[in-house]
Amino acid sequence: MPRVRSGAAAVWDGPTAEGQCLCGAVQFQITVPARWAWHDHADASRRAHGAAYATYVGAYKSRFRFTAGADHVTCHDDAGIKRSFCARCGSPLLYERPRAPEMVNIPRALFLTRTGREPRYHLNIDEVPDWAYAGEALKPLKGFPGVVWTGPKPRKRKPLP
Repeated sequence: MPRVRSGAAAVWDGPTAEGQCLCGAVQFQITVPARWAWHDHADASRRAHGAAYATYVGAYKSRFRFTAGADHVTCHDDAGIKRSFCARCGSPLLYERPRAPEMVNIPRALFLTRTGREPRYHLNIDEVPDWAYAGEALKPLKGFPGVVWTGPKPRKRKPLP
């Protein structure tokens, strides 16, 4: 069962941002604007999301609530760091840290609407893997609409005799 609950002090008469897991069983809201948004390149976030990095939106717990499917939320606790997932589809839902107990962090990709904050920060940039996209120029891959690539590696020239 999730540890995060909507607080009685939450103000829900303003604009909200809605989100859900992949299967739609778990749905939630935050009031907007969110507190912050960032890209996390940490190894732990990368593994939890199965991606090069995770993009999170942070909100006060008092401004977060489940609107459906709270009974489908399961948690993994590792030394006080809690990660919540949908028990049906496995989508990562929440990330909570002991050093910010009043906050909840939600993967940005789960939101169906704008959150009022765009990610402008990159955390743990020193943990970026060497295989992650680093802004190289991309070009269309011939014969595959919608696919872009960096192109072939440059050929090494043989030294002249």
